[in-house]
Amino acid sequence: MANTAGSLTNVQESILIGTLLGDGTMRKKINAYLEINHAYSQKALVDWIYSKFKNLVITPPKWRKGNGNREAYRFFTRSLPQLTPYYNEFFINGKKIIPNDLKLDALSLAVWFMDDGSKSRSAIYLNTQQFSIDEQNRLIYTLKDQFGLNSTLNKDKIYFRIRVRSESSKKMVKTIEKYVLPEFRYKLPLL
Repeated sequence: MANTAGSLTNVQESILIGTLLGDGTMRKKINAYLEINHAYSQKALVDWIYSKFKNLVITPPKWRKGNGNREAYRFFTRSLPQLTPYYNEFFINGKKIIPNDLKLDALSLAVWFMDDGSKSRSAIYLNTQQFSIDEQNRLIYTLKDQFGLNSTLNKDKIYFRIRVRSESSKKMVKTIEKYVLPEFRYKLPLL
């Protein structure tokens, strides 16, 4: 999306795209707003995202008690016209989708990884179970086309997720490591 007057900064756009590939969500009445909501254990990520979107937020992140023993930490942006195009690209009838013309950069990939990534030995997993098989295959193509990363679908119980193959994990780590917050370096495989 073009960065025009009144739009998001390039950093905000990259973070927004990365978080929408993970657990970030948006809602819309007239204009859209972004909700960042994570387990309290991911407070560092929420605080960092908040620091980048502070100019679009009225109330800073807050702790809240969730269902059962879950403790969440979240914030919302204001409903703003500059967020609405992203909602329109990533949501159809309130359901999150993968846009056909998705453009990622190293920062958006790092945010996606911090949000929904994990490791197993030398492989990296991106927990994409919420997306259809077609959308996940589109993401696999995007990773190959935009970063040269080889990945495949991996069955996780009854759903599928993306597994970045071991030989591409090293390249992915080099691509994202400067953006990965210290609190999330434990997710990086030891290569």
